[in-house]
Amino acid sequence: DPILSIPGVLEPNYESLHVLNVERNGNIIYTYKDDKGNVIFGLHDCRTRQNEHLYTFEKDLQAVSCSVNSERTLLAASLVQYTKEGVRNELQPGSKCLTLLVEIYPVNNVKVLKAVDSCIWVQFLYPYAESQPLPQNHLLLISEEKYIERYHIQITQEDGNRVVIKNSGHLPRDRIAEDFVWAQWDMSEQRLYYIDIKKSTSILKCIQFCADESFNLMFEISLDITLSDSGFKLVNFGCDTCQGQEKFGNHQPSLCVFTNHTGSLCVCYSPKSDSWEQITYSVFYLHKGYSKTFTAALRSADSCVTKGITFLNIGYYVAVYLPGHFLHLLNIQHPDLICHSLFLTGNNKMINILPHHPLQSLTGSLILDRCSGKLYKAFLNQSDLMWFLWNSSLDCEKMAALHCVLSCGRDPGFLEGQIIQWISEHVSTCHSFDLIQEFLIASSYWSIYPESSNIDTLLPYSSVLTWNTEIPGITLVTDEISLPLMKVHSLKGYWAKLNSNLEYVKYTKPHLYYHNSMVRREWHNLISEEKTGRRSTVYVRNILDNAIKVISYMETRNLEPRLIPLFQEEDNHQRLLMGLMMSELRDHLLRHLQGIEKKKIEKMVLDYISKLLDLICCLLETSWRKHSVHPWVLHLDRRGSAADFEVFHLMTRILEATDSLCLPLPPGFHSLHTILGVHCLPLHNLLHYIDNGVLRLTETTVVRLMKDLDNTEKNEKLKFGIIMRLPPLIGKKICRLWDHPVSSNIISRKHVTRLLQNYKKEPRNSMIDKSSFPIEFLPLNYFIEILTDLESSNQALYDFEGHDSVDAEFVEEAALKHTAMLLGL
Repeated sequence: DPILSIPGVLEPNYESLHVLNVERNGNIIYTYKDDKGNVIFGLHDCRTRQNEHLYTFEKDLQAVSCSVNSERTLLAASLVQYTKEGVRNELQPGSKCLTLLVEIYPVNNVKVLKAVDSCIWVQFLYPYAESQPLPQNHLLLISEEKYIERYHIQITQEDGNRVVIKNSGHLPRDRIAEDFVWAQWDMSEQRLYYIDIKKSTSILKCIQFCADESFNLMFEISLDITLSDSGFKLVNFGCDTCQGQEKFGNHQPSLCVFTNHTGSLCVCYSPKSDSWEQITYSVFYLHKGYSKTFTAALRSADSCVTKGITFLNIGYYVAVYLPGHFLHLLNIQHPDLICHSLFLTGNNKMINILPHHPLQSLTGSLILDRCSGKLYKAFLNQSDLMWFLWNSSLDCEKMAALHCVLSCGRDPGFLEGQIIQWISEHVSTCHSFDLIQEFLIASSYWSIYPESSNIDTLLPYSSVLTWNTEIPGITLVTDEISLPLMKVHSLKGYWAKLNSNLEYVKYTKPHLYYHNSMVRREWHNLISEEKTGRRSTVYVRNILDNAIKVISYMETRNLEPRLIPLFQEEDNHQRLLMGLMMSELRDHLLRHLQGIEKKKIEKMVLDYISKLLDLICCLLETSWRKHSVHPWVLHLDRRGSAADFEVFHLMTRILEATDSLCLPLPPGFHSLHTILGVHCLPLHNLLHYIDNGVLRLTETTVVRLMKDLDNTEKNEKLKFGIIMRLPPLIGKKICRLWDHPVSSNIISRKHVTRLLQNYKKEPRNSMIDKSSFPIEFLPLNYFIEILTDLESSNQALYDFEGHDSVDAEFVEEAALKHTAMLLGL
């Protein structure tokens, strides 16, 4: 199966059968000759999958073009005669091209619209709503003599349901365009693109046909392309036979315009080329203000290019296909970096299955194989992209394939599960970018992109900002270009989005992508204030309330119990980060998404952050299942296994990925990470990881360490090393949980420091009552008496601060025990 899957839509039953046109509603018009030589026109209904006979010409003619109106009551056809030699598809001098308008409901009158020596193509305009029959139809006639006319056809009903042309003797018409050298019809959007040449400059223009029967010139732009003013080329005016069946060689230029609902506007161009070693093609990203010119090396110097380049529009991608040589999937939504586009060459099985014949790209991702006459629909195949992802060796291929898979959008849950399995196997194989970062950012982006296409300029699409690594087989040159000059100011739908993109390019410097730099600064400030006890209680409460919303939202979306113990503890630091990110991201979207209500934006923010957290949980759970980690890993009194170390390694990579982007982690992550670190690392490595911030000590973890581990020599070293690294507020609480001389010593030191920090030496009575001390040791007795006096004078203060059982007597006992230990008594 190829990346571009191509299920047959219609296959010919007769040797002479070929597709003539695909209408806006997806119906396919085809023609063939019966045994008597009659030309038969048929329609394949895309909804019912049934074929319908339209009309039969009992003459030896060849169909050039055909179109039927939306009600299937009128048929327009352009036909030419066979030459005496029997050669088809070529208009010889002296032959006639007949353009006919036929009443087919029921079959009745035939009107001749044109009888000329040059080829004519026909195309009915389709209304945007097909529920009500229109009293007037509109037909485009495109002449090889470089003009386009629109006919206005009034219809009426007679004798019941019989539909006839009203005033068929004179049909009003108006001139749409003239003196053009290239034209393209966009059937699905009812747009006409054409190029005329003024002072050796190619000017691209676009006409939009509207539902109210009017039409507007929407924009024009000059393009740096080479077209001859004596040339003539049509694109997508049906599957023409006069030009469509030519022998395409390496001298034929190719030009196409592609759009999609996001407001993208691309012109794809491949100039004439005589080289057998390389081929050049350009994509003008008009909605971005730049063009990219690609030069692709061919498979070998003697590999003649016998088939032309085909450009295909596939959702968020444009495919550039040269049969037998390469397939290039170009990301048109985010084309800045070449690594986001997939370039396949050579004998890759995913491109070898594509037709190795001249192809024609039609509206709506349809492809016509000119040799076989088969019609295909192209789309990205997720299964084959996943296969490619598993087997790709280059970082650029992994990056591009990952984004291709995520953009497909079908069954995202199953898809993400497959990607996560791939990441767990290849987390250390990417050197040009962080695989976990890229997955988190890209998958979160696509999770909410369907809710608003304006998100593409506000949320990061990738974690990679620059790419300097070469892509084998292809080179790239980027040039700035002028933006399209819009001719209409009151815009809706696609045109409003395109204009928004153009305004963004004009006036937005730098870009508006959200990033967590502000969150990082505020988060660090709040943590610092926590250590000093100067935090604003109301402000912090609001931030933590945001975190509660995120966690509650996640719980409503995921009702199944989690395999690993996450979201089961407070972890205020991560909750603060979570709440800050929600606050900042919500404000960011509210500033720039005008016209979207606040509730919808808040839901988008909740979707985005909960998606991030859920992906992290899924990464961990996949690794947990893969390595069959036993639940007793959560017990501290055991040694780590190889499975524990694999999960610990993945958690370290996740922490590294999220830390550089300042993304929140699920509460409980740091506790689980530290417990695995205790299992898997020697003491000096463990403390080194803590000192360098790889392991983050949480109160939950430390309490478990103090309670669950006994006081063996090894565990005492671990506990002491951890206590010495705790923040003061947590350290004071933890020391009281460890009944050990070391903790008593630490508590005593802190108590003495607090008492003596404002102590001023005063004259004292040198006589000490020795009977009040259990041991006669004057320096200690004198010191304890000073502490007792200080405690008495500050009793109210210490009662308020809650210094319970820590007093001078406790300090004395701790000092004696410590001295006894030092003396080995």
